[in-house]
Order: sequence, then C-alpha cells, then structure tokens
Amino acid sequence: MEEKIGKISHYYTKIGVAIIDLEGVLKVGDKIKIKGAITDLEQTVSSMQIEHENVEEAKSGESVGLKVDENVREGDAVYKVIE
Repeated sequence: MEEKIGKISHYYTKIGVAIIDLEGVLKVGDKIKIKGAITDLEQTVSSMQIEHENVEEAKSGESVGLKVDENVREGDAVYKVIE
C-alpha cells in the first residue's frame, strides 16, 4: 500500500539530492516510492535535512532534502510505502 506524502520541488543533478515538499510525515527509515512520467524509484530514506540540518522526522508543510539513488524530476509524486 502507498500513501502520497509530497512531490519533488527541485532536483540537484550534480549532488543527487531531491527537495520534497511534504504533505505528510516522513521519517528516516521509511521506504518511499518516487513516481513520474519516466521516474519509478523505490528506496529507503537513510538521512534527510531541513535547511542543511540533519533531521529524523519531518511533517506536512516542511521541505526536506534527501539523497536519491537515481535522477528524479520536478513534479514527480512521492509516496510512503506501507507494508
């Protein structure tokens, strides 16, 4: 099962970091899926940052940066995978 928790607002290609505008809660250790027109990526959140500070959890209304395993695109939807 998947729950939509946000979307990609920016992607830094050189460093492989995506900025996600959250609509739900995201924690380190959560499994996420990023889906778009040509994006289909699943990974576990190993770390994330808000304003260059490491955080364990972020909530709706916040923007977080996290390292992604593949290129993603602005506008891609982000889902939390619930098992």
